[in-house]
Order: sequence, then structure tokens, then C-alpha cells
Amino acid sequence: MQDSQIIKTEYSEVMKKSYIDYAMSVIIARALPDARDGLKPVQRRTLYDMYELGIRYDRPYRKCARIVGDTMGKYHPHGDSSIYEALVVMAQEFKKGKTLVDGHGNFGSIEGDGAAAMRYTEARLAKITQEVYLADLDKDIVNFVPNFDETEKEPEVLPVRIPNLLVNGAEGIAVGMATSIPTHNLGEVIDAVKAYMKNDEISTKQLMKYVKGPDFPTGGIVVNQDDLLNIYETGTGKIKLRGRVDVEEVKGGKKRLVISEIPYTMIGAGIGKFLNDVCTLVETKKTSDIVDISNQSSKEGIRIVIELKKGADVENLKNMLYKKTRLEDTFGVNMLAVADGRPETMGLKRIIEHHVDFQFELATRKYRTLLAKERDKKEIQEGLIKACDVIDLIIEILRGSQSVKDAKACLTKGITENIKFKSGISRKMAAMLRFTERQASAILEMRLYKLIGLEIEALMAEHEQTLKNIAEYEDILNNYDSMSDVIIADLERVKKEYNEKRRTAVENAKEAVYEEKKTEEQEVVFLMDRFGYAKTIEVSAYERNKEAADAENRYILSCMNTGKLCVFTDAGKMHQIKVLDLPFGKFRDKGQPIDNISNYDSTKENIVYICDSEQMRYAKFLFATKQGMIKKVEGSEFQVAKRTIAATKLQEADEVVSVQIINDSQSVVLQSREGCFLRFPAEEVPEKKKGAVGVRGIKLKKKDELETVYLFEEGTECKIFYKDKELMLNRLKTAKRDGNGTKVRV
Repeated sequence: MQDSQIIKTEYSEVMKKSYIDYAMSVIIARALPDARDGLKPVQRRTLYDMYELGIRYDRPYRKCARIVGDTMGKYHPHGDSSIYEALVVMAQEFKKGKTLVDGHGNFGSIEGDGAAAMRYTEARLAKITQEVYLADLDKDIVNFVPNFDETEKEPEVLPVRIPNLLVNGAEGIAVGMATSIPTHNLGEVIDAVKAYMKNDEISTKQLMKYVKGPDFPTGGIVVNQDDLLNIYETGTGKIKLRGRVDVEEVKGGKKRLVISEIPYTMIGAGIGKFLNDVCTLVETKKTSDIVDISNQSSKEGIRIVIELKKGADVENLKNMLYKKTRLEDTFGVNMLAVADGRPETMGLKRIIEHHVDFQFELATRKYRTLLAKERDKKEIQEGLIKACDVIDLIIEILRGSQSVKDAKACLTKGITENIKFKSGISRKMAAMLRFTERQASAILEMRLYKLIGLEIEALMAEHEQTLKNIAEYEDILNNYDSMSDVIIADLERVKKEYNEKRRTAVENAKEAVYEEKKTEEQEVVFLMDRFGYAKTIEVSAYERNKEAADAENRYILSCMNTGKLCVFTDAGKMHQIKVLDLPFGKFRDKGQPIDNISNYDSTKENIVYICDSEQMRYAKFLFATKQGMIKKVEGSEFQVAKRTIAATKLQEADEVVSVQIINDSQSVVLQSREGCFLRFPAEEVPEKKKGAVGVRGIKLKKKDELETVYLFEEGTECKIFYKDKELMLNRLKTAKRDGNGTKVRV
């Protein structure tokens, strides 16, 4: 047994090294794209696997489950969901500038519907992927590295001919860094690459004559054109995007707004949220000009129609949509990619520079491989041409040989000992032969029909073409301009076949200015029934229906429509609600569940008390809990901007049973579930902060708990009914706080 060695090291150092290793693994091998091909490892591996499986654009579709399983088993051992998700995104035309996968079946929608399970969907490579991303892999054009278990080889990078990092963009979250690169127009990017190749001193500003700005698949309008130069120079910044809104005339002099393009950031659940936001603007009376909204989008494109009232202020309404919804949104740009093995934030010129360097590397390797093949061909062709001139001698050598080895030795080295010749002259001529190994093999494998005159002519023509090819390839490899011309010609071919018109407009638009109508301040009455449906009505409407309102509603209070309501719950929370967020209408209107208007959740908490926020200024609040804890809190502590705060601190398994406004001239009566009543002066309740638990108000027996709290002014009568028996609380003996109380027998 070998001696084991224990290495002592600082725990923090081990953690630091392990975390850095993990972070780099996520950054390099999973989350960030490579600057050369613009692909993340999962995308690269999926495309290469489809190429290996022969799922080409001109062949039948194959099940995605087969592609995912094969990719996971051979190249990407990180779970099937990440592979399928990457495959789906590469097939969605609303997410990529150029789709790299041709999907067949349900691959999701722009409105956020997910793709069908991989067992149902099918896919194959798109034509552009096969011709621009995977071409020439057989020409030793890129390095191949072992896969995770070293049973297969995979390309380190794909030989992509276009700057895919710009064309298709990228999104990824790594450890401590993230990338967000917008999509661009293929033709514009190719023009910028050509301009850089002709003048590598070109500035970013000059490059932007070609690349106008991002080109999103969803269209829309970039409205901060002046900021783009800084974004493309630094690689970071914010792009402001707007949807395209057109005004259509309708019969009767009415108009409607039609949204035909949306910001790229709105795809998915954002469309549904936009529709809800517009409905909310109508419900909260922010606008009364919108009559109806409908989503008429289809396979042909986006069409969201907003019907307007006659005489509506269209411009103000458009600005309101930009300000109050995601119809105007921000796309955060951070052009981070792996360059030379490390993450780097790059501007437009730097990305193009990396791409061009990569193209020269690809072209050099490709033409070196082609040149080597042509030189091999030349060697064989010259051997066959020479053989045709002495074909009779070669036939004599073959007929006189005992083995292929003897014949080959004669052809390459002129060894004639083991061969029978018809004459000494033939032997002398054979001894002079000096074919190369390759030429000798080609001669021995040559078929007799190759000796036909036309075949010999074809061989001579082929040899001439080979010599031309060699000269051409040597020129490309030895001359920078020649290689540039080849790369540019290739880019022009790609542009001619795959370019599309720009979809996103780029301009400098004015800031959307929305003049919000000021709400006329008035007193209203808040009503909430026992089912949690809340509304506000006019004071006069309440007074007309006072009897019915008092009978049907659990909470009733007067407040100003510009104020807020504070809702205290048994979970020790306080939720704030703007009165304007509550539906305002007629007495018989149903109202809206209070859950929908606030953070209150009726499935997890119960309302204990509701008051107007104006009461907070000068009032003090008495808090009492199930376990008998009480305290006073200054109302000013609850005057906060947050929608939800912790109103008090609770002990384990405790809950709030009562919140009331209290003053020191009152008496407090605590009643337990088992009928113990304790009366003491309100001034004995200590004042605490909202974050305190409080003090014990009553001593409770083991299974007893505080049920109700009564407050009444000293010297006044206070009559209650306890278990159908009348009880005068003011006649209870006044005791000290934290007593046992008096047991009331029924």
C-alpha cells in the first residue's frame, strides 16, 4: 500500500479555487457564445450532430427526440431539456435573425406558447446552416477535440462564414456576467465586413454607415439612434424600442389604433401582459377613450386592435401606451463573448475584426488542404501520362512479374531481376523507370479502357486543370489580396442568396409625453362584502342605500378618492391599496376581489382591520394576538411607500386577532375563548415599535387563547352579548394588565 499524503490548506482557498473553476466552466463551456462562430456549445453540438446524422435541408425531417438523444449521448451531457430548448430557439423565426433549424410541427408561438414535446416535433438543418455554417468540415478547416468521454471527436468551432454573433445575436447568463447581443441585418453586416477588409483602419462611426443599428425579427422602431454609436464603440448600453402603431379610420368618424409590430422584448408572455395593462388603464379610469381591445394576430403577423371613442385624442393615447405599457421598452446591450479563450466585451469593430481573422484562418486551412490534394492529383496524373507513353513496356513488365511487389519494385526503382522480358532492350528500358509510390499504385490500379484516345485526352485536360488549380491555390495562400477577394466573393454569394429587407426602423424619436388627467378629489365610501369584493361609491349613493349597505357589507368607511387604505391581516402584515385602484361605480355593482387589487392573499391570511391612511397621522393602534400579546404603535410608523410591510412581529404559531385605534382615556377588555375577561386601563398598554412583539396582556391557560378585544371610554356603558347572555363590560372589576381575568359563567 502506498503512503498517503495529507495536504493541509486553508478552507477559504479551496472554496475560492473551486468556485473560480466552476465559474469558468459555466462561462466558457455553457453560457457564452464563441466570438468566432457566435454559437454556444449546446447550439454548436446540436447542429454538428444533425450534420453527422445526415439530417440535411433536402432530406426528410427526423424526430427531435432522436436529435436530442444523440447529441446528449455523444457531445452534450447536460440534460435533454437544455438541448431541446436550444433546438427550438434555433427554429423560431421570431427569436433569431436567421433560423438555423427547419422545424416541422409545433415549435411555439410569438405569444409565449411553448413548443410541443420533442417526441412530437421534427427538424432538419436549414439550407443556410448547411451551406454557410457547416460547409467544408471535411477539409481540415477547424480543429476537432475529444468529446466528454473521449469516444468521439467534435469541432472546437464551426466554420461559419458570416458574423453570426451579430446576425443572430445571443443571450446568456453565466456566473458573475451575462451577455445580451441584439440581432442584425445579414446584408448590412456583410457590407460592414467587406468595408473593414478593404480598410482595417475604418472607425466604428464609418462602419455604422453600413450597420444602421439592430434589426430585430419582430420589427419595431429603435428610437434612440444617437446613442447607438456609443453602444457600438463600448459594447454596452441601452436601446429604446417601440412597437409600430398605425391609425385606421373607421365608419362613423371613429378611429382605431393597430399595433402591427412589437418590441423584441415583448415576445412571449409580454403580449398577454400588454393586453392586461391596457385593460387596467381603462378599469382604473386612466383613460376613457378606449372602447375595446382585441388580439387579431395570426401566422401572417401581429395585429392588436384598440377601438377608440369618437373624438379621442389619438396622439396622447399613443404616448400613454408608450409610457404606461411595454409598447416602449428597453433592450440592454452587453456584447460579451468568448474571444481567444476568455470572456471579452467587444464593440462592433472588435467583433468584425475577430470574424475576419477567423475567416482568414479558415481560408488558409481550406486552401492548404485543397492544394495538398491537387498536388497529389498532379503527381498521379503525371505518372499516368508518362505511363501512357510507355504502355507497351508496362504491360510487358506486368505480364512478366510473379507478384505485385515485383512489378511495383520495377516501376519505382527499376529492379528487373524477378521479371521475364521478351528482349534485353525492354529490360534496359525497365531498369530506367523511376515512378513514385503513388504513381506506381495508380498505374497498377488503372483500367484498360483508360488507354482509349478520348480518355487520354480527358486525362491531359484534367492535368491542365489541376495545374491551374495549383497556381490559383498557391496565389490565394501567398497573396493577401487574393485571399481577401475569395472571402469577399463568398460573402457576396451568401448575401445574394440569403439577404432580407431590414425589419426594424432606426430613428431619433421625441420622448413620449403623456398628460395625465388630474383626478378630481372627492369623498367616497369604501364597501367590502364578506366574500372580499370591494368597490367605492359616492357618499350620496351610500346614504340612499345605507340600510342595505350596512347589512350586506363587512367593511364600510369614508375616505378620499386620492388617498390610500391600509389593510391589516392576522399574518401580521399591512397591505396598502390606492383608492383609485378600486372600481368606482353604482351601489349594485359587484366590485372586484381585493386580492386582485393588492398583495393580500385570501388563501393565506384574513383581514383583521381596514382604515384610511389619513387616520395614521395622529392615531395610535392597539395590536393584540392569539397568545395574549399586546402593544400600542404610533400610526406614523405605517406611513410608508411600500405596498406591503410587516405590521408587527409575531411569535411562532401566533397570529393577530385585533387591531384598533386606542387612546389613554379608554378601558381595555381582553376576552379569551374559554370566557375569561380582563379589564384594565388603556394607559397600561406600553408603546412599542412596529417591529416589536409587545408584552403579555392576559395570562392564558394552556389550551386557551385570546379571542376578542373591547375598547370603551371610561364612565360610559358598554354592553355586549356573550353566549346569548347580556354582559356589561363597564361593571367588570378593573385589574392590572397581565392578570388571569374573571371567568364569566353562562
